[in-house]
Amino acid sequence: MAGEGEKKAVLEMIQADGGDEGCVTFVLHDEDHTLGNSVRYMIMKNVDVEFCGYTITHPSESKINFRIQTRGGIPATEPLRKGLNDLNDVCQHVLNTFQVNLCVHF
Repeated sequence: MAGEGEKKAVLEMIQADGGDEGCVTFVLHDEDHTLGNSVRYMIMKNVDVEFCGYTITHPSESKINFRIQTRGGIPATEPLRKGLNDLNDVCQHVLNTFQVNLCVHF
C-alpha cells in the first residue's frame, strides 16, 4: 500500500514467472468500463492481437485487469501502447472537431 505522499502506480504488468511476453495481464488503477471498453476496442483492431479482454474484479474496486495475447512473439506492451496512443488520437480528433463546430455556430 502506498504511504502518505507516495504516488501509487497507475499501471502494473503481471506476468507469470518465465511467462511469454506476448501473453500478459495489465492492471490499470482508478479506471472503469469507460476506459476499459474503449482501450479494448482499439487494441482488438490490431492484427497482431489474438485476444484482448478486461474485467473489473468487483464494483467497489476501481481497477481494470486487462489481458492481452499477441501473435508472432510480439510483446503485449506494444499493442497496449499503440491502443492507448490510437485512442488518444481519436479523442483529440473529436475534441478538435467539436471546437471547430462550436466556433462556427457561436
